[in-house]
Parts: sequence; C-alpha cells; structure tokens
Amino acid sequence: MFDMPWPDPLAEVGAIGWGMVLAAPFVGSFLGVLVGRLPAGRPVVWARSRCESCGRVLAVRDLVPLLGWLAARGRCRFCGARLGWFDPAIELAATAVALVAVVADGGPLTWLDCLFGWWLLALGCIDLRCWLLPDALTLPLVVAGLFAALWLDPASLTNAALGAALGYLGLRLVAAIYRGLRGSDGVGEGDAKLLAAAGAWLGAAALPQVILLAASAALAVALGLRLVGIRLGPRSPVPFGPFLALATWVLWLFPR
Repeated sequence: MFDMPWPDPLAEVGAIGWGMVLAAPFVGSFLGVLVGRLPAGRPVVWARSRCESCGRVLAVRDLVPLLGWLAARGRCRFCGARLGWFDPAIELAATAVALVAVVADGGPLTWLDCLFGWWLLALGCIDLRCWLLPDALTLPLVVAGLFAALWLDPASLTNAALGAALGYLGLRLVAAIYRGLRGSDGVGEGDAKLLAAAGAWLGAAALPQVILLAASAALAVALGLRLVGIRLGPRSPVPFGPFLALATWVLWLFPR
C-alpha cells in the first residue's frame, strides 16, 4: 500500500505546455508594455522602449525578462533611476498563469488557456493602475469567446452568445439600480463588457458563479486590507475588473 507511486500531474505535459511556460516571461514583458502604453494612447508595438526618467532608448539586454531587471539591480543603467517592481511582477504573473494552466490542463489546448489568462491579466492590471477596462481589449475578448465556442463546440455558440448578452445587460442593470439608489456610479461599463466576455467564454449558466467568486475574492481582499490596518469605507472605490478577470479564468480552468 505504501509503495504506490503518487500521480504526477506534470508527467503528461506536452511540448505545447512547456513551450507556453518558456514563452511566458516574454509575454509578460509585452503585457507590461501594453498595460503602460494602451491607456495613454501610446503606440504599443512600434515605439522603442525607453527609460521613463531620462528617455534613453533601452538595449536588448535591458529588456530580457527578469534577468535584465536583476542585472540592472532595478535601476536604469543610464541615469540610475529606480525602475520599480511592476515589470518583473507582471512577468512573474504571466509565468504563473502558464504554470497553472499546465497543471490544470497540460493538453493540446494549454495555449488557449494561457492566451485567455494573459488577456485577462492585462485587463486586470490596467484596471488596477488606471481604473479602466479599454474597449480595445474587452470587445475583442467577447468576439474571441464566441469564436472559441464555435471552434470547440459549435452547438454551444448560442449559449455563448446568450452569456455575452446577459453578462453585459445584467451588469448594466445593476449599475443603473446602484446609480438610482446612491446617485453615483458603482459599476463601470467596462466591467459589464468584461462580464460579457466571461459569458461568451463560459456560457450563460456560469455568470452567477463568476459574480459570486469575484465578489468573494473582493471581500477577501478587503478583509485582508483591514487586517493590516487599511480600512475601506462604504463608498471607497475598488476596481472590480481584476476580480472578474480572476473569477473568469478560474472557472474556465476548473468548470463546475
């Protein structure tokens, strides 16, 4: 009985899964650029990377994920300004997305798990930094969810379309009720579009689970902040997008 080997969830991971893990830091580096430039309306792909302090163009060695930041000790090698923790943090987060996808799936569709997770990671980071869920990311995500449904299971396309419609309209209704009761906006239109994307990817039946899981995660974070001495008032604004993104991806990987 004691000689029975434990199952290894990574034993059957294919080349696609490990390829995603290896690519993840580079994807995270691109996501860092996307998060920093898209909300400001700056070119994402064609503009050269520069130091935010001195404006000097960064060389390839400065842009190697994680290693470039560590080699420079978190400072610009030209002016010595601190580079901050955001870039290595999002590169590590993108790598964590790939690792979780490999453990949860590890099959030929791991690339889709990672792509979806990275897309949601970008949206969550932008909302945290800028209180914005840009249409340039949310609307294509809705369309991508519908195409994924059509590709994976054509019979589920109707459910995906219904999920997208109910996700958007349901959260817009909540926003209208909140505005009528409180006289201010409590849920942004970007949140509604992100929930529409969740409905497109997960189907209409998963929407209550997405809302419940996202609200539970937000409550857990609020309680955690309170434990460390940071208290949020009843009107303290909290971006809901990161929690919606997390709940959507978790339910994609671990459907009920």
